[in-house]
Amino acid sequence: MASTSAAHAHLSEYEIWWRDHYTFLEEKGYKLRSRYSPDWVPSWTNTNKVDINCEDGIRSPHYLLLDARRARDGARVSLKCIDISRHPYEIEIGRYFCSSPLGEEPANHCVPIYDVLEVPNNDHLMILVMPLLRRTTDPYFDTVGEVVDCIHQLFEGLRFMHMHHVAHRDCMQLNILMDGSMFIDAWHPSEQYMSEDLKRAARHRTRTQSPPRYYYIDFGISRKYDASNTNPVEMPIYGGDKGVPEFAEDYSKPWNPFPTDVWYLGHAIQETFLDRYSGVEFLSDLVSDMLRSDPAQRPNMEDVFSRFQVLRQGLSNWKLRSRVAHDDERSLFDLLGHWARRIQYIVRRVPPTHTSLS
Repeated sequence: MASTSAAHAHLSEYEIWWRDHYTFLEEKGYKLRSRYSPDWVPSWTNTNKVDINCEDGIRSPHYLLLDARRARDGARVSLKCIDISRHPYEIEIGRYFCSSPLGEEPANHCVPIYDVLEVPNNDHLMILVMPLLRRTTDPYFDTVGEVVDCIHQLFEGLRFMHMHHVAHRDCMQLNILMDGSMFIDAWHPSEQYMSEDLKRAARHRTRTQSPPRYYYIDFGISRKYDASNTNPVEMPIYGGDKGVPEFAEDYSKPWNPFPTDVWYLGHAIQETFLDRYSGVEFLSDLVSDMLRSDPAQRPNMEDVFSRFQVLRQGLSNWKLRSRVAHDDERSLFDLLGHWARRIQYIVRRVPPTHTSLS
């Protein structure tokens, strides 16, 4: 049997940090995968298996994030380690949106925070416990109605934040995730297209059959303002998307972060849908306005949401059921699969969208 030290030779430096906190997290009610146990012996030891084909051979792709199971109910959660000296407002803003009555509002798409843990022997580190979410873009979207549902939730979610005087300041593509409600199988957190045990592709329904809920994550550079401050300004902080026009114009000048949020979300929609799917051209004019170089010329989120509602009203059920084809999904086989699903939805009276007009 391999020694513990030999097993841990497979762990990266940041994984060792999680390994060293395995017992602490277990005492708090959160169980890490076997890979991070102090007693871990790789499952491929003394076998002909290759490590990357084994569940415990897959590294977490994120430095500060790891998945776990909650002991009391088996729910899968995400653990995020944050340095509160660098991100002093993340917990405060996250808890604000989880508080009553905001936490019960359907328009609230801020990721829930289940728990906050103080890391022992370190005054600067805290661990946030949140639901385990997955990439918004995987699997691909199938119909216009599925795209409409997603855009509706994103617009109402950022509008909700802005109505409560919070600027996200980093609402780019990677900080928009979804739950796993469309998945039949639990997926592996690091290889999300595979089942949790890594033995087969994770089976899933379509978004039309089991609509997911979309969430904004990562409030590390977000800010909450007093309601009386109608034109807050902040010195630029680059988030994950480096293309903000006003920052390029003058990085030494403070800017109102709310129009910047509009640009971030517009660019995320451009990259996610308009650049990669056919059939979503109806979004072009609205997104173009969100991406205007002059922040003063961009619509605010109230206007964005209202304009989208008008667009939504103009789409027939036939259009909502029509196909949106990703660049990788334009074969005859994919087209026939779409039509088979489309006919099934009509026969079974499955609605083309699951969000109501507001």
